[in-house]
Amino acid sequence: MSGHSHWATIKRKKGAADAKKGQAYTRLAKEIAMAARDGGGDIGMNVRLQLAVDRARAENMPKDSIERAIKRGTGEDKEGTVFEQIYYEGYAPHGIAVMIECATDNRNRAVAEIRHALTRVGGNMAEVGSVAWQFTRTAYFYLPAEGNDFDKVFELAVDGGANDVIADEDYIEITGPVDAFKTIGDKLSGANVVVDEAGIRMTPSQEIELPVDNTLQVLKAVEGLEELDDVQAVFSNLKYTKEALAALENE
Repeated sequence: MSGHSHWATIKRKKGAADAKKGQAYTRLAKEIAMAARDGGGDIGMNVRLQLAVDRARAENMPKDSIERAIKRGTGEDKEGTVFEQIYYEGYAPHGIAVMIECATDNRNRAVAEIRHALTRVGGNMAEVGSVAWQFTRTAYFYLPAEGNDFDKVFELAVDGGANDVIADEDYIEITGPVDAFKTIGDKLSGANVVVDEAGIRMTPSQEIELPVDNTLQVLKAVEGLEELDDVQAVFSNLKYTKEALAALENE
């Protein structure tokens, strides 16, 4: 399991991620709307939308809210808020590069909040392109190892165009080119393989390892960014060492 996914698992266990239902529903609604906007409102033809709706249902998001989010994305709901997907670039403490994925109806608000969150922890916003070159957009799937046959998942993923399939005792991770996202998702869903997480990630070309104390400072800075209403996800080039993750889990 990658360090990032291990960290996400720790946060879920602690209930730190989207602790408030209202915040969780807002993020899910944005994801559903953007998925519908980019791939259409037919769940059967839009893998990203299917996964977003599945996550919303797992969080007990009301059916009406899900349907409104889909209509907002397809343009059927003319009165709904229109969200724009934007990536902002910056640096967290200790020079760690971050790519911040936002879904917002107000760019000025999003920039101001992100700048403030970075500045107060010793980071800063960066010029467009100064950080992005260190990352590659990657299709990503994350599923439990329990109940899934690795060889079967590996074959399905490779047939779908995946570049890599990694497993440990808890989870299986699949990565591939962005244009293979739908085919990989179709292969997995067609074989009734349940995915915990899927989407497009910004993968760093190189990771930077820091001492444990510094790593924890960066992780807390990232958590602060993720708590902002306009932020959907934060990607960094920080290396998540076993020692740092153990320290985080024991906090």
